[in-house]
Amino acid sequence: MALRLVSDFDLRKDVLPWLRSQRAASAAVGARGGGPGVLENNYESLRILNVERNGNIIYTYKDDKGNVFFGLYDCRTRQNEHLYTFEKDLHVVSCSVNSERTLLAASLVHFTKEGRKNELQPGSKCLTLLVEIHPVNNVKVLKAVDSYIWVQFLYPHVESHPLAENHLLLISEEKYIEKIHIQVIQEDGNRVVLKDSGHLPRERVAEDFVWAQWDMSEQRLYYIDLKKSSSVLKCIQFSADEKFNLMFEAPLDITLSDSGFKLVNFGCDDLQDQENLSKHLTLCVFTNHTGTLCVCYSPKFDSWEKITYSVFYFHKGHSKTFTAALGRVDSRVTKGLTFLNLDYYVAVYLPGHFFHLLNIQHPDLICHSLFLTGNNEVVDMLPHSPLQSLSGSLVLDWCSGKLSRAVLNQSYLLQFLWNTRLDYEKMGALHCVLSWGRDPPLLEAKIIQWISENISACHSFDLIQEFIIASSYWSIYPETSNMDKLLPYSSVLAWNTEIPGITLVTEEIPLPFMKVHSFKGYWEKLNSNLEYIKYSKPHLLYNNSMVQREWHSLISEEKTGRRRSMVYVRNILDNAMKVISNLEARNLEPRLTPLFQEEDNPQRLLMGLMVSELKDHLLRHLQGVEKKKIEQMVLDYISKLLDLICQILETSWRKHHLHPSVLHFSRRASAAEFTVFHIMTRILKATTSLFLPLPPGFHTLHTLLGVHCLPLHNLLHYIDDGVLLLTETAVTRLMKDLDNSEKNEKLKFSIIVRLPPLIGQKICRLWDHPMSSNIISRNHVKRLLLNYKKQPRSSMIDKSPGSVEFLPLNYFIEILTDRESSSQALYALEGHDNVDAKFVEEAALKHTTMLLGL
Repeated sequence: MALRLVSDFDLRKDVLPWLRSQRAASAAVGARGGGPGVLENNYESLRILNVERNGNIIYTYKDDKGNVFFGLYDCRTRQNEHLYTFEKDLHVVSCSVNSERTLLAASLVHFTKEGRKNELQPGSKCLTLLVEIHPVNNVKVLKAVDSYIWVQFLYPHVESHPLAENHLLLISEEKYIEKIHIQVIQEDGNRVVLKDSGHLPRERVAEDFVWAQWDMSEQRLYYIDLKKSSSVLKCIQFSADEKFNLMFEAPLDITLSDSGFKLVNFGCDDLQDQENLSKHLTLCVFTNHTGTLCVCYSPKFDSWEKITYSVFYFHKGHSKTFTAALGRVDSRVTKGLTFLNLDYYVAVYLPGHFFHLLNIQHPDLICHSLFLTGNNEVVDMLPHSPLQSLSGSLVLDWCSGKLSRAVLNQSYLLQFLWNTRLDYEKMGALHCVLSWGRDPPLLEAKIIQWISENISACHSFDLIQEFIIASSYWSIYPETSNMDKLLPYSSVLAWNTEIPGITLVTEEIPLPFMKVHSFKGYWEKLNSNLEYIKYSKPHLLYNNSMVQREWHSLISEEKTGRRRSMVYVRNILDNAMKVISNLEARNLEPRLTPLFQEEDNPQRLLMGLMVSELKDHLLRHLQGVEKKKIEQMVLDYISKLLDLICQILETSWRKHHLHPSVLHFSRRASAAEFTVFHIMTRILKATTSLFLPLPPGFHTLHTLLGVHCLPLHNLLHYIDDGVLLLTETAVTRLMKDLDNSEKNEKLKFSIIVRLPPLIGQKICRLWDHPMSSNIISRNHVKRLLLNYKKQPRSSMIDKSPGSVEFLPLNYFIEILTDRESSSQALYALEGHDNVDAKFVEEAALKHTTMLLGL
């Protein structure tokens, strides 16, 4: 199952045993405010009423006499506590307890003989009561009306000392919300009573709303009112200083009825007929710590063949409306659509039909989300009973009395990754796994193992590229906010492939209008997201284009022997050294692959340039973050990129039982070596298009494996196309390790003629062969005769003893000797090969002898 519900609380397991023990200890019904009464067969009346901000759970049941019992389960101590008992047969609408557990607020309904509990008959009353429970004492009637009332105590963020004033919200079916100020005092030691029960100040918080949602964790109230037939979402933030502020207003393009009334997360929704949930709209607001603001909406069902739901990504400035096919025409929808908050994701679940994991952090491309349908194991992974999504990925199942924590199932998603054949499912599952990673090293090892066995399995995107970019992003994302706007999340910038079973329409939406000017915490991050949409250029994501231009310039200068300021180059190489040191400090285990064993100046330059450019990029756009922290983040990010490449290589080498000794050329290459060479080629392709650095020594290793595995014509084709790079280390190894057989001579000569001149001169000296001497001689002559102007010469040529009777050669050697003797030539030759005219003469004769076959 892609989603697991990890139980935090179960009425049957965490409450019933305690109630039974209480029954055994007390056979009689407790007096007013006393212990719990006799349960007998009334266990079915046991139900959850509310979950408070501190995680405590309030529940109720009726004993055999109809008395209403209130209890509390402390999530920290895992202990139950009796709160209060009403000795009347009442139905509980709502209940809340203050943080000190000294006051209990409850809303109860009288039954009439004709009436049902979800219909108030004329003359019936909904009583809203405030009870002193520390100890049990007075009861204050707050309201007695003919409409339902819900109650909710506010919980301050600071709970270090008892509060002199408590605050209670009253939510009325008449579409208004009041805040009551309740002052308490201590009497006779620890006894807590109302200070002035006859005068409890009230203030109106909201009115004329048609929908409201309570966020218990963040103490926020979201509500919608209708203005000229348009829906406006508003949010009120309650603070510890007794104040509340209207934070924003946001227009919503949804259809709501002025006569409707819907509450979310104000306790148990027991008043609605759960069997008809599919006939009602679903609407909820989800946020997370990164400043996201999502409104999930599903209208009333009007078709048995498809279902439509919308998500308003206010933090991104657009909405997406999805239409999902329900498969069989006769497949009736008997349950409501469920939205679950999973931090970086929102789950949309329709029992028996589909399960959609929506990426709310990066919602632009549908392939970064995961849509599952058709498989019974997938579409029936959650209970069919209505689920209520609370803060912090908490899920409440009212029917079973279970409070659970929803978590993505990594094991299932990894297995799904192995088995699925569809590219969009691979992409969606990969991002789900990485975003939810709880043990990154183990997780990455499993993904790399999958990649190594499915290296060519994806056609719509580069698997290695996507993994490297996404995993590096998530390794640094938690460090600071706004990173999602500055670092690439994916290598895929567009997705045009349709996903079977679902279609979507994307629309721009008006941004929320912030009503305050000073922001902290979540509000600061949300405001930053909105400001980014309003004013920033859309392309702040880092890319290596600047690095690419500068690197090519430096490499070109190196090839021609010219270099700019040594201080500049030294700083770049120092940056690279910091990355390598950072990488080695994080990976203490010895590597099997022979990497990081050579200078590899080009890759070090690329590494160092990326450090410099990425650091400047983050310093420009990350306001208020220390320079040292940014520098370390940059080192960590680039180290992660390199480490992932090393891990892919290391995994393939270990899987195929390779060892550095395979690079000896005394035997033919094995199938395992061909496979590893292919993986290295895919790594090179993935990094080249993004211009990412490779571990020093990668090109040397890749080229040596290529020489070992490929026929000569294929090898030269790879070299000419830039797939294999002839590093000085690799070519030096070839010149030393290969003998001068006819086949190897062809190989060596083909490689030497493809080398840059400066490197070619060095390599020729290592190969004791007439062909090498010929190349050295040609280079020597070319340098000597550069800018040579023909001078009148004597017709007599001095012949040294043993000289050859070949006048053209003698004449040519005399010219070279004269050039060598000139001071200008000596200066030009300084630092070059120790070659003279005599060496050229011998090389020329040997070459002529070979051509004539003598």
